[in-house]
Amino acid sequence: MAQHTVGMVGLGIMGSAMSFNLGRAGFRVAGYDVMAKRRAEHARSGGVAVRSPREIARRADIIITSLPSAHALAEIAAELVASAKRGTIVIETSTLPIPVKEAARELLAKRGVILLDCPLSGTGAQARVKDLLIYVSGDRAAYRKTVPVLQGFTSANHYVGAFGAGSKMKFVANLLVAIHNVAAAEAMVLGMKAGLDPAMILKVVAGGAGGSRMFQVRGPMMVKGDYSEATMKNEVWQKDMTIIGDFARSLDCPTPLFAASAPIYNAAMAMGLGKQDTGAVCAVLEEMAGRPRRKRMRS
Repeated sequence: MAQHTVGMVGLGIMGSAMSFNLGRAGFRVAGYDVMAKRRAEHARSGGVAVRSPREIARRADIIITSLPSAHALAEIAAELVASAKRGTIVIETSTLPIPVKEAARELLAKRGVILLDCPLSGTGAQARVKDLLIYVSGDRAAYRKTVPVLQGFTSANHYVGAFGAGSKMKFVANLLVAIHNVAAAEAMVLGMKAGLDPAMILKVVAGGAGGSRMFQVRGPMMVKGDYSEATMKNEVWQKDMTIIGDFARSLDCPTPLFAASAPIYNAAMAMGLGKQDTGAVCAVLEEMAGRPRRKRMRS
């Protein structure tokens, strides 16, 4: 039986992990990224590296996009509208403002291409082990056709309604991520300042009522004090924070805890931790607390 080819545009932290799992699930993945290094890594991982989105459009009738910016989506949509076959389905997984996705959807519809708004919930580390949720919104019939592909790189998929509902759900989820990540760091630093071993804090607290998924996922980084293996870089997370804040303001909805978390992420950027994982908010709070880890290690 011939392998079904799926297209992947964007081979960064998330795109490369999704491609790997799709390959393991039996799909041939035609992958494109603007960076030649990522295309080469994709080929070494068993994928088919291509040189343009147009080539992906020629090879695949289901295409996944994992992109860093509104500009990138606009460029890719323009490429696909000039080359994709009628009936092609695009699974758009990026976190972007809804009007940006609407514009891409309308452009692609002129070619008979269906864009689904499908943001992901999960970190890069979770993506590698197929521990992702996907919030699908848009044409329901198109969604049904994509289910086997979605099952190849997610642990669960949820159809949440009309186009744009997926992004709204992602904004809600990311608001919680922003708060819980800082909350985990705050708790870890309080414990360290009180003289507790960070590894013991993680072991004892993570499974209790005070634990959270962010405490489980980023707690090990906080224990080590090492955020170099980024599953979400602070500099990329700034985009997500801005989108959520703008969305909440457009609805005139108060988000006091989210607003309180934002300066901690800004401080991480100011400390030169832009390329580090967002778990580095722990380093920010340690600095504010007088670096209790260093004092504990010296005692």
